[in-house]
Amino acid sequence: MASDTQYDVILAGGGLANGLIAWRLHAQRPGLRILLLEAEERIGGNHTWSFHDGDLTPEQHAWIAPVVAKRWPRYDVVFPDYARTLGSGYASVTSDAFARVVSAALGPALRTGVRIDALTPTTVTLAGGDVLHASAVIDGRGVRASDRLALGYQTFLGQEVRLAAPHGLTAPIIMDASVEQQGGYRFVYTLPFDEHTLLIEDTHYVDTGAWEPERLRANIAEYAQARGWQIEEVLREEHGSLPIVLAGDFDAYWRELDGQPCAGLRAGLFHSTTGYSLPHAVRLAERIAGLIDNGADFSAPRLFAAIRDEAQQEWRAQRFFRLLNRMLFLAGSPDKRWRVMGRFYRLSPRLIAHFYAGRLRLRDKARILSGKPPVPLVAAFAAARKIHPRQIRNPE
Repeated sequence: MASDTQYDVILAGGGLANGLIAWRLHAQRPGLRILLLEAEERIGGNHTWSFHDGDLTPEQHAWIAPVVAKRWPRYDVVFPDYARTLGSGYASVTSDAFARVVSAALGPALRTGVRIDALTPTTVTLAGGDVLHASAVIDGRGVRASDRLALGYQTFLGQEVRLAAPHGLTAPIIMDASVEQQGGYRFVYTLPFDEHTLLIEDTHYVDTGAWEPERLRANIAEYAQARGWQIEEVLREEHGSLPIVLAGDFDAYWRELDGQPCAGLRAGLFHSTTGYSLPHAVRLAERIAGLIDNGADFSAPRLFAAIRDEAQQEWRAQRFFRLLNRMLFLAGSPDKRWRVMGRFYRLSPRLIAHFYAGRLRLRDKARILSGKPPVPLVAAFAAARKIHPRQIRNPE
């Protein structure tokens, strides 16, 4: 059964990227007929999205401020042979803050508990047969499987916990790799939300997206015990498996999309090495909001072309990060992968900020590659040569 309502844009999936796009469009272009559809009972899922101060412009910091749950003026990293404090600001957006702010702003332009059976660039077919029409439909329903990409994975499980006594942290520990490595690059990520409340996340850079939740929960319990923290209550749990891109065929991947506008991980808009996606989602939301000027056409082909161009710029900018990923995953023992990041974190704070922002300069790249490599030299050269997915799936 077709609906008589015609929208300007329908956003399928209420994750970070689509939620920010809908929120930005509603604020910047209030006359647009937009609709955000989410299968669950609220948008945003059960996640924590973090970013560094240098990842965003002052203007971007200002407009996303309402969804930021916590900010810190610095952060720590820990490795087996040293620890360091970086005097760079860090912030986190929680699903609770995101859902509360964006849902209130969108009002009737948001529908939750809605199952999608199928979509095209201009239609959404709901479970039950209703067909919604729009000038453009944006698919933001997460990663799309494709053999056009060769991937590693960042798998994680996090628990937000309340402790029996104050934890004593004054800043996040975004990478504690002093822990047992367990067959891949493993670190514990800790965010102190108040003096008794922490997010403790066990993270692994591994070759497949498979994960063992019970092992990760045991790791968190062991880590807390080692720090002298007594967990009084587990408030919530989140988990995920983020793609880490080693190589890919960009043009072939986008041909497979067949003109379907998409956003977020589905559009490949995330940091290839860290998996951070909020800065990319912010930039895409701004770009899409900027497409509409004086009643210009908001069509699916125009939107697809703009998103593809955004993704292509990021793909080119992140070529060096894919090289680093291949060195991390292909050029040494999994238990020694921490040495790559350990060496990196001895570099200058400015270079580290450029790295997280995804905007390395030529001299930054030269500095990262200079000196004795943290992986075997022959293996590093071999990994650098594998620039196409089939070279990784079918090693020489």
